[in-house]
Amino acid sequence: MKLSKLFKSLDYILLITVALILVMGFFVLHSATQNASGKFGINFVQRQMVWTIIGLTAFFSVLVINYSRLSKYARHMYALNIILLLAVLVLGKETKGAQAWIPLGTFKFQPAELVKILMILGLAQFLSPRVGKLKTIKDLIPVFIYVGVPLLLILKQPDLGTGLVYIAIMFGMLLAAGASPLLLGTLIGGGAALVSIAIYAHYTWGLWLPLKDYQLMRLVVFVDPMIDPKGWGWNIIQSQIAVGAGGLLGKGWGQGSQTAGDFLPEQWTDFIFSVLAEEFGFVGAVLLLLLFFLLLYRGIRIAMTARDIYGSLVAVGVVSMFAFHVLQNIGMTIGIMPITGIPLPFVSYGGSALLANMIALGLLMNIYTRHDPILF
Repeated sequence: MKLSKLFKSLDYILLITVALILVMGFFVLHSATQNASGKFGINFVQRQMVWTIIGLTAFFSVLVINYSRLSKYARHMYALNIILLLAVLVLGKETKGAQAWIPLGTFKFQPAELVKILMILGLAQFLSPRVGKLKTIKDLIPVFIYVGVPLLLILKQPDLGTGLVYIAIMFGMLLAAGASPLLLGTLIGGGAALVSIAIYAHYTWGLWLPLKDYQLMRLVVFVDPMIDPKGWGWNIIQSQIAVGAGGLLGKGWGQGSQTAGDFLPEQWTDFIFSVLAEEFGFVGAVLLLLLFFLLLYRGIRIAMTARDIYGSLVAVGVVSMFAFHVLQNIGMTIGIMPITGIPLPFVSYGGSALLANMIALGLLMNIYTRHDPILF
């Protein structure tokens, strides 16, 4: 496809939507890091802008390659997937209890973010010949094994949040591939019940669980943060205070007391939505949610109009990734989801996440520009 034709066929509504989310992110990130920039000796907003430029380069690089060609390299991408996750266990630097980052000079690279994209591309090819044939648990076992190997390496870091993203991507793509919604819903419900029982058994009878103490406490205080209000429940409580303090219109840009007073933990990454809600209020929060809704809506339309099943499954994988990130991140700031350290797409500070999100956006746009015209 010629570049001129390619650029004319872009989904500009989607592009403008993401651009507006990025701009909102820069403003909120500035407020969230007014004190932190001096503390750490770096300017978060400038770094985020640099990563945005790098991400745009990756976006256009992905855009010019016909996505259907990528399916031929599914096995290579799966192998690269495993290699990257093994590399981080060997070369990675432990930060905040997780060995998830590889130091690259003054920057840190988180392979798990890129691996999400590789997983989507590989799983789409793996599922393509199985579409309409995923009727029983037995049919799903090969898919669980395919996703389970890199998932176990993610949990080894340990990175529970990213592991949950992998599961969300898998279930979203399985649904699109024709798996029974009732079967998938039963598996999700049964899994949640099993986790609850396991945690109860851990604290009652000492049952061993493959989770760190801090990960377990995040799940416990999700049920009742007042169990330990000055310890493990502190994050949720302070976040809810910040969100509630914003009221209808907010306290104003840079005027959030919870933010300025450093009461909010990780306010430039995990809890950046709390900063936005405190400073821009209900109106600002709803505006951001509407932009995310539009992003997901355009992504679903791209999946529905893709010219082949591979493109449709890739688009669903990207939408599932974005949807879970938004649901989990915003949900944990208001206390309806447990804290898992998942960033808010295009808003939270983080170069690896932003780069992966821009590549994912490039895949969506790639599929959109090459879909067959629909005649009414």
